Amino acid sequence: MNVVQESVAIQAAGVALDADVVVPESALGVVLFAHGSGSSRHSPRNRYVAGELQRARLATVLADLLTAEEDDLDARTGRLRFDIGLLAARVIALTDWVRARQQTAGLPVGLFGASTGAAAALVPAAERPDTVAAVVSRGGRPDLAGPYLHAVRQPTLLIVGGRDDVVIELNRQALKQLAGETRLEIVPGATHLFEEPGALEQVAHLARDWFVEHLRRTASDP
Repeated sequence: MNVVQESVAIQAAGVALDADVVVPESALGVVLFAHGSGSSRHSPRNRYVAGELQRARLATVLADLLTAEEDDLDARTGRLRFDIGLLAARVIALTDWVRARQQTAGLPVGLFGASTGAAAALVPAAERPDTVAAVVSRGGRPDLAGPYLHAVRQPTLLIVGGRDDVVIELNRQALKQLAGETRLEIVPGATHLFEEPGALEQVAHLARDWFVEHLRRTASDP
């Protein structure tokens, strides 16, 4: 399978964000990753999931949501990782970039959010209902999307570790507020970062199947 890979700087909401873009031949759709809790496009967990999506003929965009200077500030204060308004505005801009980019224009778009990045993905789903076709959250905080949850009508999969008790409850509460097709998948024995043997593989397979099903369905709609 031929694959186009490139590293780019994307102008998003007034800043330049570094991103790694992979587009397989005859891609079924494109998935944009929203990192959270001090993470970046170099997150080994998200890069593993991205690799599984690419093997299923899904293009991926892993972008930093903070600049290098902002990342340094966040490492010291932990403040920006919870600024959902800032992160969501940048994911919206990245989503618009994906739709305008020649290699991905016309492809249905999925959003994959991890930790606080889940909220940063759900806000754009509410704000871009004609662009975003599906959402997956890994160990996420969808509750931080607040009132936007009621406006999310895209198919949304919430994946949580079975030993992540507080986050399970927060996801159950968010599940009741989401307006579209939803599912909560609890990975038995997994903690918040899914570091246990086989846990991340389950996350990747759940995400892959969800995106393939729903992005393919969107692409086939007249």
